[in-house]
Amino acid sequence: MRSFSTEFIEFALSREVLRFGEFMTKAGRLSPYFFNSGLFNDGESLSKLGEFYAKAVLDSKIDFDMLYGPAYKGIPLVSATAIALADMGCNRPFCFNRKEAKDHGEGGNTVGAPLKGRVLIVDDVISAGTSVRESVEIIKHAGAEPCCVAISLDRMERGLSEKSAVEEVESLHGLPVISIANLDDLLCYLEMKSEMNVYLEKVRDYRNRYGAKSHA
Repeated sequence: MRSFSTEFIEFALSREVLRFGEFMTKAGRLSPYFFNSGLFNDGESLSKLGEFYAKAVLDSKIDFDMLYGPAYKGIPLVSATAIALADMGCNRPFCFNRKEAKDHGEGGNTVGAPLKGRVLIVDDVISAGTSVRESVEIIKHAGAEPCCVAISLDRMERGLSEKSAVEEVESLHGLPVISIANLDDLLCYLEMKSEMNVYLEKVRDYRNRYGAKSHA
């Protein structure tokens, strides 16, 4: 288990971004845990989140020329990640899209650096993969090449098939997906922390029931 994955889980717990209980997912599944990255909602937590994204990106050794964040959640994420990467000696340009193209001023449907070269997409999580599909279309339309997707947490659950939502994105678009942490990391964390063992069996059962076959 990577050290920054452990630190990220503890950080998410401290901010109540990661909680345990009973939560209904969009897929209609009763989950024993809930993760809402929108609760990283102040300057300190966003700055720290950017550092975790940067560490995951650098750890992956992926070759990229710039960063892209899909509106709306991806806008603060890509900004914070670009700042953190620069602080770590990896200064890269970034941009994000508008929901509606602007027909005055500088115009266009993106804000920031021009899309070109190998583009790394920064998003929060992958569920249906809609955000990634739209991002890939925008990047390719600009003549650039999407090269990777970075997310915060990979739930490793089945998507529309026996594959996980992340695996479906990787297969459909031919893009690697890197995450700060995943469900295996969370299970390892619960196993290591005796005070958290009360949640371990429920999360493990959920994993066995809804986890992608490739991760079984």
